[in-house]
Amino acid sequence: MKKLSLALLANCFLVFASYAQTYSIVIQGGHVIDPKNNINEIMDIAINGDKIVRVAKKIDAKSATQIVNAAGLYVTPGLIDIHSHNFHGIRAGDPVPDGFTFRTGITTTVDAGSSGWKSFPRFKAETIDRSETRVLSWLNIVGEGYKGGQFEQDNGDMDSNLTAEFAIKNKDYIVGIKTAHYNRPDWVAVDRAVGAGKIANIPVMVDFGGTVPAHSIEELFFKHLRPGDIFTHCFAELGDSRESLVDPKTKKIKPFVVEAQKRGIVFDVGFGGISFAYSQAIPALQQGFYPNSISTDMNKGATNGAMKNLLDVMSKFIAMGMDLPSVIKATTQNPAKEINREDLGTLSVGSIADVSVFNMREGKFGFWDHTGYKMDATKKLECELTLRAGKVVYNLNGITTPVVYR
Repeated sequence: MKKLSLALLANCFLVFASYAQTYSIVIQGGHVIDPKNNINEIMDIAINGDKIVRVAKKIDAKSATQIVNAAGLYVTPGLIDIHSHNFHGIRAGDPVPDGFTFRTGITTTVDAGSSGWKSFPRFKAETIDRSETRVLSWLNIVGEGYKGGQFEQDNGDMDSNLTAEFAIKNKDYIVGIKTAHYNRPDWVAVDRAVGAGKIANIPVMVDFGGTVPAHSIEELFFKHLRPGDIFTHCFAELGDSRESLVDPKTKKIKPFVVEAQKRGIVFDVGFGGISFAYSQAIPALQQGFYPNSISTDMNKGATNGAMKNLLDVMSKFIAMGMDLPSVIKATTQNPAKEINREDLGTLSVGSIADVSVFNMREGKFGFWDHTGYKMDATKKLECELTLRAGKVVYNLNGITTPVVYR
């Protein structure tokens, strides 16, 4: 009898606890797309502090401090832009992240080699430490970083050991090694970047091209890069200085490219100013070749050109026929995996509450590339709300009750 009473009391306590549960934020009625957890349906999400504590069909929000009315909207993990530039101190005009990220649903941005081991401490002090956006970094194999000109051709400043050692010491922020803009006929920059990546056990991102005649990308994929290494600007078409994935004459994707992706080479968009062409992307998608990750190559010139922002790039891929769940996967789960931060890009219970809420606008839109080619479209993603670590950091139309900012 005593055991029965104890069991009854325990059950009563659990029932009472469930009714007494309080939340800081409940997002109600949104269409949740969380590729990592195979969720693609209307669900509620409860947040307490900076963590996601519940994802369910229906969550009682009576005790919530704030409610987000997401009916008719899409709810996803906070977006990850795996290729951006945010080191204003080394290249004037590159954006400070917070003014460009939250309004497009980005909660994590990865600077693509703006700094090397010599300049990273300044980058951390000026950008990482001052940003509410989570800022991570690809460390340039060039010690001085992204200074342009002869700095990026200096083999003497490409030290695999020093770069790897620095990356290991700063592993909370540095996710990989970057090589870019090297235009000599040898493979020194790539090989030293990969050498650093091997020592530190982290991936390499390659911004390839600039030589005439162009280096062989087949040789790059199969003789220099490892599975998990990233080929960014994958849909660029830049003439004789860079071999493209799709044959410009036949419009067929080269068979070894498909094999390279199967082998584990990662293909990233890195849209940028002149690093994306519909003449590459459209036939590639039509032939079933999708990029692993969609990114911006965020910089001043790109934002004022054809690129605009990450949502604009995502909308371009939807207009080309890529389905929304695949686009969300390419901006959440996949980039998180690529940078070995699978704690990000998910709405799993216990994960940090980085959440993006979008609407799908309908109207007449024009998506173009730097060549002047334009696609007309009737749908475009727009950010309604962004949460970073459980705080509202962007709210377009006041869809929270009460409308409290931060």
